[in-house]
Amino acid sequence: MIGQEHVNTVIGREVFDRDGDKIGTVGQVWADGAGQPAWASVRTGLFGLNESLIPLQTAELRGDRVTVPFEKGRVKDAPNVDASADEPLSSEEVADLYRHYDLEWDASQVGRQAGSAAYAGDGSYGDRNYEASAGHDTSGPNTDDAMTRSEERLSVGTERERAGRARLRKYVVTEQQQVTVPVQREEVRLEREPITDANIGKAMDGPAITEEEHEVTLHQERPVVAKETVPVERVRLGKETVTDTETVGGEVRKERIEADLPDRGRRDLS
Repeated sequence: MIGQEHVNTVIGREVFDRDGDKIGTVGQVWADGAGQPAWASVRTGLFGLNESLIPLQTAELRGDRVTVPFEKGRVKDAPNVDASADEPLSSEEVADLYRHYDLEWDASQVGRQAGSAAYAGDGSYGDRNYEASAGHDTSGPNTDDAMTRSEERLSVGTERERAGRARLRKYVVTEQQQVTVPVQREEVRLEREPITDANIGKAMDGPAITEEEHEVTLHQERPVVAKETVPVERVRLGKETVTDTETVGGEVRKERIEADLPDRGRRDLS
């Protein structure tokens, strides 16, 4: 894009199309309402004083030449101006240029670029006042007798971004575990029974006086520990979407309209 600092070097430069074919040379430069170069006329070498206009927002200064992303024929067929008239561009002319080059535009752009005189060559521009015509709206092209008030509004959306990562990792730890187990054991006890008629026969069986031993084997239980691996649960990572609210803000511009009415003074209509 060619800025205000390039204006002195642009005038008189050769202009080439997107295919490298020479179109002509830069004649004059027109500025927008902010003083930035917006349009330039190109002398195509044809007879007559009319010069085709090119948009400087899409032009580039490459070395000693100006290049535009259009075909040579399209530039030659573009709306032109009388180079000798030195007149400011009208809103209709600017709108026709936007349509011819298929540029995106709105009414405020046309309004800012209309009414600007050609570059004077001494670092300044001529009168930038808009044309005085009926129903002229300073925020757009010539319209009817109504004024349009516009304002900016915040357009808020969301975008998805990575917030973090979660993973499952399994590792082994060793811990002490105690379990109470009931165990049984046999204990020896002496049992005496008196001699009765029921057991006298067994008591008298055998020699009268002898030496004798009796032995009883005692048993007991002892804990036996064994380990086995059993599954206890399954764990997986799952995702769920929760909705929070965040407050965002930004600066927006809006147009206000004041009316100076007879006998009522100034009123704010916005």
